Amino acid sequence: MTTQDLKKPVRKAVFPVAGLGTRFLPATKAIPKELLPIVDRPLIQYAVDEAREAGIEELIFVTGRGKTAIVEHFDTAFELEATMAGRGKDLDALEPTRVKPGNLVTVRQQVPLGLGHAIWCARAIVGDEPFAIFLPDELMVGQADGSGGCMKQMVEAYQEVGGNLISVLEVPREEVSSYGVIAPGASNGALTEVTGLVEKPRVEDAPSNLIISGRYILQPQVMRTLETQEAGAGGEIQLTDAMARMIGEQPFHAVTFAGRRFDCGSKVGFVEATLALALEREDIGAEVRAMAIKMLGI
Repeated sequence: MTTQDLKKPVRKAVFPVAGLGTRFLPATKAIPKELLPIVDRPLIQYAVDEAREAGIEELIFVTGRGKTAIVEHFDTAFELEATMAGRGKDLDALEPTRVKPGNLVTVRQQVPLGLGHAIWCARAIVGDEPFAIFLPDELMVGQADGSGGCMKQMVEAYQEVGGNLISVLEVPREEVSSYGVIAPGASNGALTEVTGLVEKPRVEDAPSNLIISGRYILQPQVMRTLETQEAGAGGEIQLTDAMARMIGEQPFHAVTFAGRRFDCGSKVGFVEATLALALEREDIGAEVRAMAIKMLGI
């Protein structure tokens, strides 16, 4: 591939949303985990908003049974909108849920074989273009300095170096066995060359404490790699393993995200995100702070 091929615009994003959300039962028995609200906005909405900010046009949801409500969230709710308009209510709250016709595509992951398999299920829609991946459990919040969200920062880096990029964050070394970890090479500001990847290593075997944090920009060749990828950690087809096989064949860099990450795949992380974002809201922040102080007896 030419250098120009490795810098094609990133127009598509894949959202793996087929998981069962068992950590949040019974809340997720009938409601997809991705629709659980952080204050008043579903978790999936934050990821979609981040994608749009980065200039991504086409949203690809890899879904499973019982996940149709995610698509309905981004559909036009004619009855709701007509009723609100008839009562003179503002429709601005629904604006983030609007997706242009044809810009949202769904594919099914019929068997839960891991993240790598979920991404591979979107191969026909991705085609021969580079694409982004968003793990909605990872809520990424940009800084207030105008640097933008995680994917916007990654797209800007991609326009500079091309190839494949992953978002990373630094964590305490004793936590690395829960994540994919990079082996770092040369660094230049927020960019670090990736010389290797390990999925959920033992602490003593981890090549660094820089973990993959749920955002990717990958070249379409990863789909062909995934076709022959064997099961890895947890008996699943791991995206990290497939990416590791591509290192050395194409440019691979990590972008250290300038912002905050909330692990909304855990209950504590979900509550932390809700509290943090509520405290920053102009409409309710002061009341939430006063309530927390009262509850804590400070």
